[in-house]
This record gives sequence, structure tokens and C-alpha cells, in this order.
Amino acid sequence: MRKTQLSCAIVAALASTPLLAQESEAPAKLETIEVTATKRAESIQDVPVAVTALNGKALENLGIDNFQDYVEFLPNVVFQGTGPGQNEIYIRGAATTQSNIMLSSVQALQPSVAFYVDEQPVSMAGRNLDVYATDVERVEVLPGPQGTLFGASSQAGTIRLITNKPDLNSFGAGFDTNIGFTKGGEMSNSVTAYFNLPLTDKLGFRVAAYNDKQGGWIDNVMNVPGEGGYIGSAVVIDRISGGPLADPVAMDQNRVTSRGVNSNEEASVVSPQNDALVEEDFNDALYTGARFGLLYEFNDDWDLLVQHTQQTLDTEGVFAYDPTLEGESSALRFAQEENKDEFGLTTWTLEGRLEKLDLVYTGGYLDREIDTLADYTGYTNGGAFAAYYVCNHYESGVEAEDQRCLDPTKYFREDTTTTRSTHELRFVTTMDTPWRVTAGLFYDDQEVATVGQFKIANTDGELTQYGFNNLQRTLVGTDGINSDGGPFPSEISFVNDITHTVEQIAVFGQFEYDITDSLTASVGARWYQIDDKYTGSTTTVDVTRRVQAFGSLDPDELAAVGLDPDAVNAAIASGQLETDLLGSDGVLTVDDTIFKFSLDWKVNDDVLLFANYSEGFRPPVTNRVGGGLAKNQNGAFEGFRIPVYSTTDTLDNYELGVKGDFLDGILRVNATAYYSEISDLQTSRFDPTNISFLVFTDNVGDAEIQGLDADITWLATDDLVINAAFSLLSTELTSVNSELEGIAAGVGSELPYSASFSGNINARYFFELEGDKRGYVNGSVSYTGDRYAGMVMDAYVMEDATQLIYGTGSGLKIEKHADVYEGVTYADSNGNTFEGGRYVQESYMLANLAVGVTNDVWKAELYVDNVFDESAILNIDTQQFTPKVVTNRPRTIGVRFSYDYY
Repeated sequence: MRKTQLSCAIVAALASTPLLAQESEAPAKLETIEVTATKRAESIQDVPVAVTALNGKALENLGIDNFQDYVEFLPNVVFQGTGPGQNEIYIRGAATTQSNIMLSSVQALQPSVAFYVDEQPVSMAGRNLDVYATDVERVEVLPGPQGTLFGASSQAGTIRLITNKPDLNSFGAGFDTNIGFTKGGEMSNSVTAYFNLPLTDKLGFRVAAYNDKQGGWIDNVMNVPGEGGYIGSAVVIDRISGGPLADPVAMDQNRVTSRGVNSNEEASVVSPQNDALVEEDFNDALYTGARFGLLYEFNDDWDLLVQHTQQTLDTEGVFAYDPTLEGESSALRFAQEENKDEFGLTTWTLEGRLEKLDLVYTGGYLDREIDTLADYTGYTNGGAFAAYYVCNHYESGVEAEDQRCLDPTKYFREDTTTTRSTHELRFVTTMDTPWRVTAGLFYDDQEVATVGQFKIANTDGELTQYGFNNLQRTLVGTDGINSDGGPFPSEISFVNDITHTVEQIAVFGQFEYDITDSLTASVGARWYQIDDKYTGSTTTVDVTRRVQAFGSLDPDELAAVGLDPDAVNAAIASGQLETDLLGSDGVLTVDDTIFKFSLDWKVNDDVLLFANYSEGFRPPVTNRVGGGLAKNQNGAFEGFRIPVYSTTDTLDNYELGVKGDFLDGILRVNATAYYSEISDLQTSRFDPTNISFLVFTDNVGDAEIQGLDADITWLATDDLVINAAFSLLSTELTSVNSELEGIAAGVGSELPYSASFSGNINARYFFELEGDKRGYVNGSVSYTGDRYAGMVMDAYVMEDATQLIYGTGSGLKIEKHADVYEGVTYADSNGNTFEGGRYVQESYMLANLAVGVTNDVWKAELYVDNVFDESAILNIDTQQFTPKVVTNRPRTIGVRFSYDYY
């Protein structure tokens, strides 16, 4: 019996398919776990949709405590971002250019993958809730559209973190400790613990707590211009003027020329300095938090669960290196980098039975606060107007002898509060009939209130003397809704003060019918209505009034916000602008019905075949400066207007799948082939030639995705389990918005961030030791192929700026897509037109190894993560307008110890 129990742990660690407990002389078999992917409890092998799940023991055995680690074992899932708390998740290649993290709260571009904690949706654009995964029952991943049951943002899939609930039957407690040493970095350590106590036979309490300090490994090095360091503000200025570029050695004495202004020795080019911020291993992360649960059983049919999770995530530094510097662990930052992300999530679930109906009412309230400081010095590289914030010669009346260019150091500060309240009432039939129904009502009310301030550091009293007092900004048309509205200090160059509210109601249902004992058909539908309101102001635009003006199309209101009513109406008539979803109150309303159809055939007790059609969607997104006409009327920008909002993008999915156990239950094969069509794919877009646009959302066009997902689990012996999974993927843009031709990758191009092939293989082997102890060895290898970074073909622009700013190129791989990039109107440093291309995030392979000793109560383990010390390109971040490479942790060697008391 001992061997069977340990073999069970092997499979749980690799594929969440524990062994069926049998007598020791009987052959072991794979057993499945129960999931609620269809909002009713079913065996994972009987659910006629693709589902991947890892239970709590598997997460523990694999050393997984966050989603970035989890994704390593999911070839069809991609985790993209710039560090803890700043990531987006993509599934099956349905990806687009990410939101700039400094504007994600303002842009409100919704994610394509829904993230749930138990029954509560907690997704956020650009900043998915980074929940620490401790005391977890299981994690479920549902690839493909899940819109009929899970609503908006489950366009490409849904991820659910299911926590452990209070157990009324027995006392339990345990803890887990971990200490790790990273090559060239700081030590990391963590402690997690749980405590379960039945207070009475009807009332139970459970608490889980954690503290995880993740040491840094990126060094913030001293800026040395000409040796891979930041040269200074000369680049943009000279790009505008066509004048000579500053020599790195003499840059601080170089003469600056600009439009209509003669050279002047007094107007020096200044390089930024970061001496006070130089620090080794400066990218620390600290997760602290606790979850409390209280379960009360009224009787055999009804119970109430109330839970509260409180978590704080503190990070310092950045998790990306500068490729212009030597090595793969050095960064250049000129301002403090900090991120504090705190949330409280309270949830409640009332479950019961009325006759032949199971009823569930569940609700939740999320309160999240984000405080961010980020270096924004790279904005000086960002386009033709960036020098406006650095040099005073843009102001009329400044005498030549008074021209100055400031230290280009800039930083960004964000204060964002998010609240979200959800309620769902649903029922599931339990009658012994050939048909079953799941149906419900859903309500969601969320608000994001944000103030983002873009600041110029190192300002002093010289400002007013040399004409910089123009930076004493105020918000346009308002005293502020989340701030005092100004006037702001002269160091503040730009402010966003925005509140975005989304209210959603939905009715959903799914009907299943057993045509025969082995053949079942089902149909699902969801009607939804979303009211989206975008209010606030910036230091250049009254956003509230502008959005309302497009809703009413009142000529006086359009004129009041600086728009030509006749030109706006002409743009609407021609189809260039769309405004019909907006009301005069500025509320954007969209409603629709989406469907799902399924047919599954139970070939025998071990094999299931299924076919599905499903639909998913993301709601429209309002732009801050919608309707604005390009100030630059050259090339692709002639006659261009920014969309008032990007329209809903939809995904239609067709899939065929098989789930089967073979060879007397020791081999499991689950595979799904799928074809998806995306219409009006939303994307985030930066426009460096029109400062009134900057960053906005648009619909890039249509795309097709074809793929095959598979995972295989083989119980080679009672003590050895091997698991493999892979994803084959082909993505293609099939049409491109005419106003993005020459800017976004063209028709036939691949979508970003997802590789054509990814896969992993892992194995766990147990062996006998003295007494009741067993030893084990666990090893895993994962591979990710080449991926494009982003949708826009701006890599050569970024590379040119990198060469000018740092005196060297990035060395990163670029794939050319077009002879001309239409996204900028200035030439490169050699006077040539820019080509169009995208950075390539090159392939990588990671390996992990662990050995340990365990019995039924405790476990001690020695592990090596990233055995071969691979520096992977996880993301090429161009939000600083020169590329930075987000990378993984170097080789880490550590020990874990856990103890459970039952």
C-alpha cells in the first residue's frame, strides 16, 4: 500500500492524475481529479472540453507558487510582462501588443484571458492580480473561448485558482519553508503555513499565511556614456533639427541646433547620472498575505462559505536588463523603481438544494490599490516632440543665450484604486433524466480610478529664468476627480486623472441532452449588456466632455472641445469614425448574445471524443483623445483620426478533442485540435509622430489561428511517471486595418508572443529508503520557440534610437517585414527611410532538477532551478522606446522542508 500512495504522489506532481488506490499486488492505474470547469463538478476526463489542472500537491511538489512558474508546464499559455504584478496572460496564440504598463489603467484594454479566484473574476488590463498560490486545492486552465459560462475577457480562455476550504471533519496544520541561492544574486526565502480547525460539527475555520522574499539578481550600474551608457538628450534634438549628433566624449559641451535657432555654446546637452541609485541585485519582490475562511453548514443541504484574502506585493528595481550593456544582468535606471500592489478580496458562496435543483449564490468584493514609481527617462527617445519636455527652445521668445536642455531624467508616479463587485445566481438540475440544465444571472460592477503623473526630475530655480514655467499644468475643464486638478508643480509635465467604470449584466445557460447512453449534445448561450463610462481629464484634454460630445454630436459641444463639427460628421459618414455605441451621457453601451455548441461521444469507459464550437469577446475600449486629427499630415497620417473607441473583438473557435486512458490505465493521452477566427483584433498602439495621440487602442484587423495541444502521461512503473505536453501553433493576420497598413505587421504575418512549437517533459521517480521513508528524483525540461515581440513594425526605429542613445546596437534579432515603416515621418540617423520589422524573442530551453526524502508527514528537498543557467528572453519591452529584455532568474540552488499534521 505504501508504494501505491507514493506513486499517487508522483502522478499528482506531474499531471494531477493520481493513482487509483488499489491493493499493492494489483497494477496501479491513473486516476482523475474532479473539476468545475463547466460550473458543475465532474471528472476531468469526462468534461467534453479541453481542461488542464494541477492539484495542490502537484503545485507543492513542482515548487510552484505563482503563475509564471505554472505556465512553464503549459505549452499553450504565455505569460508576458515586465515583472511581478505587471503581466498579461495569452492562450493559444490570441495575443496582441501589450498596453504600456504606465498607461494600462488609463487605457482599460481588457485582457483576452479571464482570471478567477474560486468563483470571482479578478482580471485587470495589463496588471492581472498576482495571487500567491498557497494552500490551493487546484488550478484549472480552460483554453479556448469560455464566454457562455464565464463572460467577457474569457475570449481566449479562463484560468481558475481554486483554494482549499475549511474542513469540518478533522484538524489539520502544516508549514513549508524554502531558502534559495541565485547565481550572482541575493538569497531568497519563504515561509507558508495553514491551520484548519473544526469549531463545531457545523462550523469550521481555516487560515493560510505566507511571506516570500524573492531576492534580486539585476544590477543597476553606473551610467558611462560611450560604453553602452545613456549619452543624453542630443539624440531627439538632432533628429528633429538634422544637426550633428553629440560626440560621446564632448557631449556636455556640444552645441545644440533646432528649428530656426542658431548654434549656441550655452545650450549644452546633458547626460543623465544615476550615481546615487547604483545597486547590486536591486530587483527584489516580497509577497506577504493571508487568507481566512469560515464555513457553516446549516443542514445536510445548505452551507455558507465566507473567505477573505489580504495580500501585499512590494517590488523594487526592474526585471529586465539593458542589452547595450555587458552581460545579461545589468540595467540602467535613473529614477527610483518601486511598485506596491495591495488587495483585499472578500467572497461568499451560499450553496443548497431545492428538490431537484442545486442552487448557488456567490458574490465578491475586490479592493485593490497600486502605487508605482517608474523611471521614464527613455521617453526622450520616443519621438519628434519628446525634446519639448527637455529643452526650452520650443518656447517662443527664448533668447539664444538663454537656451537650456535639462537633465533628461524623468519618472512616472501612479496611484490607482480598483474596486469590483460581482454577484452570480445559478442553478443546476440533478434529476435522473437524459437532459440537464445549468442557468444563471450575473452582475458585475467595477471601477478603476487612477492618477498618473509624468515628472521631470532634477529641476531647480533655473526653470523660470530660462522659460520652463510653462510646465505648471492644470487639468483641462475640471478641478480633478481623483486629484486636486492643479496647478501642479513645474516638474510635472503631464497628468492623467481618469475614472473608468464598467457595469455588466448577463443571463446564461447551458442545456445538455443524452441522445444515447454514449452520445451527448449541448448548447449554451449568454446574453450580456455592458455599460462603459470613461470620465476625467488630462493636462491637454477634457476627456469627460469630449466623450459626451461624441455621444451627442452636438455641434457646440464638439467645437467646445476643439473639434470641427462638419469634419467630424464627414468622418462619421465616411465610416472613418464610429460613435453609435455612445450615448449623450458618455456611456458606451454594447449588448449581444454569444453561443456554444458541443457534441461528445463516450466511446467506452476510457475514451471520450468531443467537438465544440464556441464564441468569445472583449468589450469596446474608449480612447482619451478619440476623434483627434493627426497634427502630422504626412504619409500614413494624412487624414488620420484616432478612433473614438476600438470596437469589440470576437473569437470564433472550432475544436476536436480526445481524452483517453490506454494500456490498462497506465497511459493517458489528451489532445485537442482547434481552428479560431478573430475579428477586429484590438491592440495598443504608440504614435511617436503625433504627440496629441501618444498611446491609444485600435482594431488592427482579422486573424486566424490553427493549433494542436496535447499532453501525455505514462505510468512507466509503479515508481516512475513521465509526463509530456506540447503545443503546435500557426497564427496569421488575414486582414489589416487600412489605417494601420505599413505600421502593423502585414497580411500573412504571425501574431506576437506565441511560438509555433513549445513543449515540456518531466519525470518523477521514487525509491525505497529505510523505515517509512522514500527518496525521489524529479526532473523537467521545457522548450519555447521563437516569438515576435509586439504587433507594430517599429524595431528598426527602436534600434536606431538605441544606436544613437547608447552608441551601440542592442544585438537583438530583428525580422524584416516591409521595406518602409509608415509609423514615423522622420528618417534614421543616416537620412534613410526606416524599414519595417519586429524584434524576435529567441527560443530557449529551461531545466529543473530536485531530489528529496519524504514520508506521510514531512518532506525535505534539494532543488536546482534553471540547471544550465539559461538566460531566456521572456519579453522584449519597448516601453522605454529602446529595447529592454525581461529575463528569468539565473540558476538557483535551494532547499525546501514541509510538514503536515493531521
